Amino acid sequence: MARPPGRPDPLRPVGQPGTGTGPTALPERSATTLVLPYVGSSRAQRTRSLRAWMLAMPVDLMAVLAPLAWNQSYWKGTLFTGALTVVVFATAGFYRSRRHLSILDLLPSLLGRLLVVAGMVAMVAAVRHESVDYVFGFLRSMVLSAVLVVLGRAASTFAVQVARRRRWVEHSAIIVGGGAVAAELARLLRRYPQYGLRFVGFVDAVGAEHDSVELMPLIGTLDQLEELVVAVDCDVIIVADTSGSDAQLMELVRQPNCMRRDLWAVPRLRDFHGQGTRPDHIGAIPVVQLRRPTLTGPRWALKRASDITFASLALLLVSPVLALCALAVRVEGGPGVLFRQRRVGRFGRPFDLLKFRSLRPRDEVESQTNWSVAHDARIGPVGRFLRRTSLDELPQLWNILRGDMTLVGPRPERPYFVEKFSSEHPNYALRHRAPSGLTGLAQVSGLRGDTPISDRARFDNYYIDNWSLWLDVKVLIRTVAEVFRGGGH
Repeated sequence: MARPPGRPDPLRPVGQPGTGTGPTALPERSATTLVLPYVGSSRAQRTRSLRAWMLAMPVDLMAVLAPLAWNQSYWKGTLFTGALTVVVFATAGFYRSRRHLSILDLLPSLLGRLLVVAGMVAMVAAVRHESVDYVFGFLRSMVLSAVLVVLGRAASTFAVQVARRRRWVEHSAIIVGGGAVAAELARLLRRYPQYGLRFVGFVDAVGAEHDSVELMPLIGTLDQLEELVVAVDCDVIIVADTSGSDAQLMELVRQPNCMRRDLWAVPRLRDFHGQGTRPDHIGAIPVVQLRRPTLTGPRWALKRASDITFASLALLLVSPVLALCALAVRVEGGPGVLFRQRRVGRFGRPFDLLKFRSLRPRDEVESQTNWSVAHDARIGPVGRFLRRTSLDELPQLWNILRGDMTLVGPRPERPYFVEKFSSEHPNYALRHRAPSGLTGLAQVSGLRGDTPISDRARFDNYYIDNWSLWLDVKVLIRTVAEVFRGGGH
């Protein structure tokens, strides 16, 4: 069937034959509009914010609580079981996005978690009631709940599959790569809508050949990825077999626009998968969803709430120590016990960091550009003791209370050195994705004072990329050990 006049070929990217350029020419930055393999449905646009867990979680909870409709004898245990089931399922990853949906794949893990939850609640019931009949009656109720959970999961999985096949729910996807795996992924996404993804085009390294129909449309290069995810309204990025370097990919996916998209990757050793994992796949190609730092949402709000609570209590509890430090600094060095210094915080915003003064700089230029004063002869015994024990950092509890800083995060640096290190170390500026911290992973790992900046940036970015509340707890425990050991510089 002839194509209507004026309509571009949907399988030919901008710059392919027919536009006057070579067969491997890449689109310009402004030339990212093209006819996609198929146009997204209007209904899918309205349902873009929906996720499978929004259906699965309520169904799981209602299935556990269903026996309460005809038997309220175990209502306390049933309510507790419902809440614990949701928590255990969430911890096990049952509410994470998956491309291949099958109740049979899920069934062994589902039954195992339900058995664990029922056993935990039954032990509590046995201790509280000391009645065999009560415990057996409760366990019978839990068996019924487990059956209903499995049936509910089967129903919710079927509903999501139907919504995907009919394209009521779908998310646009960019494939990063240009080899056989990338071509096969594109073919599968075009042919099978049950994966919930609408393929919009390839992105690959500069100079990569995309001259076959299977590897079109090529909508841009790797350095344009952040702009392209916005231009084509992308929700999902799938990294396949690109010729770009891993370092280049890491730098790109850490950019703000890419961070807000789901990131999937085809493992290099794709015929194997780790023990204890629930493998996912598109067709016969294994894919894994890469973990992203959760720097927003409930857990991040909990981090901020814990910062406020800790800083408030700490200021009250250590107020005698603060008073003694202030008095010692005043006696040794005269008036002006607090030292204010301009530092760079999250998103590059400057703020005034507070410390107990260990020496008085000659002028503002020295304060902002002198890297280390650890061996400066002007530091007296009090200042040296405060620096060695990190007691000079205690006034930063006020910075935490104000919201300038957090308890655990990359240590803030002065604007002069931020500009210097950012030009020398490509990943240094990425530290500013998170708020500055009173302590950090780099510091408790021995990277303080005159240590390599590249190592500090690597540890700080590792902390951000793998952030969790438990990681914060571990850093705080190690910080306390460092303070008592007198490891400050």
